Amino acid sequence: MREDRGVRGSDEQPVGIDELLERVRAGYERIEAPEAHSALLAGDALLVDIRYAALRERDGLVPGALVVERNELEWRLDPRGSHRAPEATSHDLRVVIICNEGYASSLAVASLHQLGLHRATDLVGGFQAWRAAGLPVTL
Repeated sequence: MREDRGVRGSDEQPVGIDELLERVRAGYERIEAPEAHSALLAGDALLVDIRYAALRERDGLVPGALVVERNELEWRLDPRGSHRAPEATSHDLRVVIICNEGYASSLAVASLHQLGLHRATDLVGGFQAWRAAGLPVTL
């Protein structure tokens, strides 16, 4: 009976989360809050907030960001998907994923890249960096 090893090959050792984040982030350029804000205002990027409801209720929202729970992200952003958001128009769409502090968003970006959303990136420091930079937040 063959053991299913998932995506790892039989000779690969498991990695810790810090190493996984490092590997994932090496594959794309992350974005800082002021640049994300400028891209949003210019209509050059779709900001997507994947924080769970309690954090959004506590801390507020980025005006103009699309709110998509993390467990729905791939279904909502796949331009060919039957459950896609109206904003998910193309694989060339520049998407900036926002989580609370910039960790979960990196893993989400890796998943979006696998779907062909090659311009997907995430916000360094997440929503907390956005707020610390004094950028707009609605409560």
